[in-house]
Amino acid sequence: MSTNTTATDGAYGSPKARRLAEFLREEAKSGEIYVKSKFISDDVELSPKEIGALMIQLQGSIPDLEIEKWSYTGATTWRIAPQ
Repeated sequence: MSTNTTATDGAYGSPKARRLAEFLREEAKSGEIYVKSKFISDDVELSPKEIGALMIQLQGSIPDLEIEKWSYTGATTWRIAPQ
């Protein structure tokens, strides 16, 4: 762990995971959303590949969000819903 990692980052595993979780939480605050990594990569400054790996890591680890692999048509679609 780097010395720049905060206690909040520790809950998510990395600053990248924290950044993605915060983005998803903000986007889903008014209801469920469906996202593809390639469409949100610029917003969170991560590659689609990084987002896919982090989504798997974040599934079940964020108490206030439900992250579900929804479908695959050219790229994985993720369903994000507040709990």
